[in-house]
Amino acid sequence: MEISAYKGVFVFVEQRKGNVQNVSLELIGKARDLAEALNEKVYAILLGANVSDKANQLIAHGADVVLCVDAPELADYLTEPYSQAVCHIVNEYKPSILMLGATTIGRDLGPRLSARLQTGLTADCTKLEISEEKELLMTRPAFGGNLMATIVCKEHRPQMSTVRPGVMRSLVADPSRKGEIINVTVPFNKDKFRVKLLSSVKEKSEMVDISEAKILISCGRGMGNAECLSIVNGLAETLNAQVSASRAVVDAGLVSHDRQVGQTGKTVRPDLYLAVGISGAIQHLAGMEESDYIVAINKDKHAPIFQVADLGIVGDAKLVLKQLTERMKK
Repeated sequence: MEISAYKGVFVFVEQRKGNVQNVSLELIGKARDLAEALNEKVYAILLGANVSDKANQLIAHGADVVLCVDAPELADYLTEPYSQAVCHIVNEYKPSILMLGATTIGRDLGPRLSARLQTGLTADCTKLEISEEKELLMTRPAFGGNLMATIVCKEHRPQMSTVRPGVMRSLVADPSRKGEIINVTVPFNKDKFRVKLLSSVKEKSEMVDISEAKILISCGRGMGNAECLSIVNGLAETLNAQVSASRAVVDAGLVSHDRQVGQTGKTVRPDLYLAVGISGAIQHLAGMEESDYIVAINKDKHAPIFQVADLGIVGDAKLVLKQLTERMKK
């Protein structure tokens, strides 16, 4: 089929236990921009069991059409049934673009779809835009984050990409938006269902996910010891903030990996990002440079972090944090 016959910007909607994940709403927001540049529609692919009531939420956030597969086979995420469902929709509707979140689910599903649909997949994109030739320009870090590569899928469709949570912005929900909801029936080949989910065990954590935090205090190599971390934790408690870290601190075993910000960690976009003792390697900047307000504290006035900071403080981070904590308590 001619490439020109493929139309529409499709988003795979990730839901867990019936709750639509924020990354999917962020992708629908970006899909809205891409679709307007192409003069096409935004389609949301909603898979699961008893999830059809979530369709209006997707329309409110920017989807024009919701393709809903409500089936018991999709109650929990398993690679084979989800791959069959999405491939069926792609073969039926012929999308030009298909986007997924770069989550544990998206990173498992994306490559499977790419292989079955015989098209390319650009992972961990930080920027998506439409070229003058109406092709999707997919930009991602390359060579260890030392440069940004823009990739084009010229000969195959759909053009597929995964995007990390927090990279794009979701649109403000508009309950008055109108859209179309289509219930799709998938002819599952159950002979290929080789894996069963026997049980699901969730780790209990009282800590807020750093990608959801409004205020983040992030410590780098310059604060990479127990004494410094106690000072950081003291300020975080005063500000009702969350603590995150650069890779150096995580590798030292002082902070768990789920608190890491950067190319090999999470992408964050808090209202306030306080970078303490972080030099600002490009791999770290890729994960936090879209924060609304960045404050950097570092004793090296030439540290790259100051290039992206809204406010920079040159000085001993321990002393600055102690004084800041005392001032905030008052």
